[in-house]
Amino acid sequence: MTRLFSLYRNAFGGLSREAWLLAAVMFINRSGAMVVPFLSVYLTEALDFSLKQVGILLSLFGVGSMCGTFLGGWLTDKVGHFKVQFFSLVLGGSWFFVMLTLERFELFAGGIFLLSLLTECLRPANASSVSSYARPENVTRAFSLNRMAINLGFSIGPALGGVLATVSYQWLFMADGLTCLSAGVLFFFYFRHRQGHAPVQTTVTVPTAKPLPTRSPYRDGLFVFFTVLCCCFAVAFFQFFSTMPLYWRQVYRLSELEIGALLAFNGLVVFLLEMIIVYLIGDKHALWKMIVIGLLLLALAFVLLNVAKGFPVLVFSVLLMSLSEIMAMPFMSTLTVQRSGPHNRGSYMGLYSLSYSAAHIIGPFVGTTTIASFGFDTLWWGGTVLCVVAAIGFYFVVKKLQAA
Repeated sequence: MTRLFSLYRNAFGGLSREAWLLAAVMFINRSGAMVVPFLSVYLTEALDFSLKQVGILLSLFGVGSMCGTFLGGWLTDKVGHFKVQFFSLVLGGSWFFVMLTLERFELFAGGIFLLSLLTECLRPANASSVSSYARPENVTRAFSLNRMAINLGFSIGPALGGVLATVSYQWLFMADGLTCLSAGVLFFFYFRHRQGHAPVQTTVTVPTAKPLPTRSPYRDGLFVFFTVLCCCFAVAFFQFFSTMPLYWRQVYRLSELEIGALLAFNGLVVFLLEMIIVYLIGDKHALWKMIVIGLLLLALAFVLLNVAKGFPVLVFSVLLMSLSEIMAMPFMSTLTVQRSGPHNRGSYMGLYSLSYSAAHIIGPFVGTTTIASFGFDTLWWGGTVLCVVAAIGFYFVVKKLQAA
């Protein structure tokens, strides 16, 4: 027990106070993450939308996410990460209450687009803050701390959301809005005098990285290819949040409480293990190895869903997806920081985040269309193939990025 405590202490040691406060803001924000995990179930059961309409609405959420990410990255470089994060939290949190009144398909479509636009502006600005306040040797761990806080919040949000959904789905929107506003208040009072300050600016985290401080990420062909591969990974991984709850509901007939518990299990696993894994192996292996292993674990999770049945299989598949997330995402963020400089980091983070936003558009549409035409089994086999192909691509591209 003492050795385990020391391991956790070493994994978290050396991180700046600002990094911890940014993590606290994200924890509060994500503790209310209840709407998106239950959105597909809410749309089909509470609003009685068809599977095709659900796919359109989830893709519109992705369109808003892409626009918000692009806008957030651009605004971060123009006005600074403080203003972008604060207004994203306040305006996004307020808009959740507006969503309570939208029940017609057309109105909900416009509302979900604007909601995603406002909330996703936060992502590149927050990532820019994390990299700015982290010491050079702690960039990966600072990102992992932030993700750990997000996942701790996500282990609470869906679990509580499962309870609230048994009463009324409208409570999900209210809780999500309140936590966004609360995070905005904490962020404002701590960081309002730290706008634009960076205790340690860094352009690299390993000696071999050679950043391109003045180049636009959109003209960096190798990095653009990297973000395309990140999008492929995200298209597969985000099935966990879009079509997987439908799978659990329609195939296994799970209740809202059970769905919330499985979603929360993902957040709990990442919270408990990510910092330790990054601390133990993050500096000992090449980035491509970490990312490729993450893709192969995700492929294995999809295979498992098709070759075995039962609730324990669902739990183990969520565990594999969680480990995939741990192995891939922190090191993708690290590589993005390595490739950028202090004057274009927001743009690089914006393009990287844009790959995930694009996946929010592509993933739900492809997922729901595949389910409607061919069934869940075909979707999981397709996800397997996509992960394997992307893993091969990452093997070559990440090695070239590290050597460039």
